[in-house]
Amino acid sequence: MSEVIVVSGTDTGVGKTWVAARLAETMATGGFPIALRKPVQSFDPHDGPTDADVLAAASGAEPTAVCPAHRWYEVPLAPPMAAEALGRPAIPMRALVEETNAPPHTTTLVEGAGGARSPLADDGDTVALAISLDARGVVLVTPAGLGAINGVRLGVDAFAPLRVVVFLNRFDPENDTHSRNLMWLREKDGFEVFTSIRELAGAWHEASARTEVG
Repeated sequence: MSEVIVVSGTDTGVGKTWVAARLAETMATGGFPIALRKPVQSFDPHDGPTDADVLAAASGAEPTAVCPAHRWYEVPLAPPMAAEALGRPAIPMRALVEETNAPPHTTTLVEGAGGARSPLADDGDTVALAISLDARGVVLVTPAGLGAINGVRLGVDAFAPLRVVVFLNRFDPENDTHSRNLMWLREKDGFEVFTSIRELAGAWHEASARTEVG
């Protein structure tokens, strides 16, 4: 079957690209056909590999297959702001959805930009992208330390009613704050929360298997 999983975050710089790349690699070893997409990216050209470069390396695709060349914006601003700063055309959400081009019979991981409500297009954000792509669910990436609970609650609410699976990035079981955040999010808020990529991949494998059987 074909499905889309959107990878978003509680903020920019929380590790969405790393999580998406490692998740794709892990799911692929389980026999799932995987594709990676980044509909639009803005970046500082002096910062090294772009998100599309990293995702391409993880999936064996060309960077311009991950993110179309005309959606690369060489200014570190939200994509529609970067387009404006560069004097390039406005970015409509409809175009990003059409250009995402999720392959058939494949699980496609689609990475947004910034946080859930950060502008992705002139008329939409990653929440709008997930809804427009009829995503099966969302991986919400957050740092494991202070601020995690607030960020996760806001992100889960933003993506409702889609299934949201939380990934606590750079989780250290010896860190008391990390451990307490994990317990609170799981036990008090009732969220699906994972701290390892292998467990995160397993959650999606199990959900897909149940759907196929049903």
